Amino acid sequence: MATSTSSTNSASAANKKVEDLAPHTDAPLTDKATSAAHLAVDALSSRAATAEQGIRHGAASSAETLSEKQKIAREKLTEYSGKTRQLASENPLATAGIAFAAGMLVTALLRRK
Repeated sequence: MATSTSSTNSASAANKKVEDLAPHTDAPLTDKATSAAHLAVDALSSRAATAEQGIRHGAASSAETLSEKQKIAREKLTEYSGKTRQLASENPLATAGIAFAAGMLVTALLRRK
């Protein structure tokens, strides 16, 4: 029993030392400033969370829109590619003329530099 009493006494002595070292809050201005700072940080945190949610929602929406646009572009490319091949096979002489004219145009533009 002497051991438990001495350990209780040493524990209370340690608590007294901690209490003596802890600052006493006798400064109401400091308490008010601390409270205001906590409120400001909490408000800022709420706004930042709301902004983050908005950005994430916008990014997800943009990704979906981009995916849909890519799908449409692939479909159009396939459609126009098929039409171009059909036109080229139906009119080979016109296709050769267009290719020749395009080659001359590109050559003329490259020579100017």
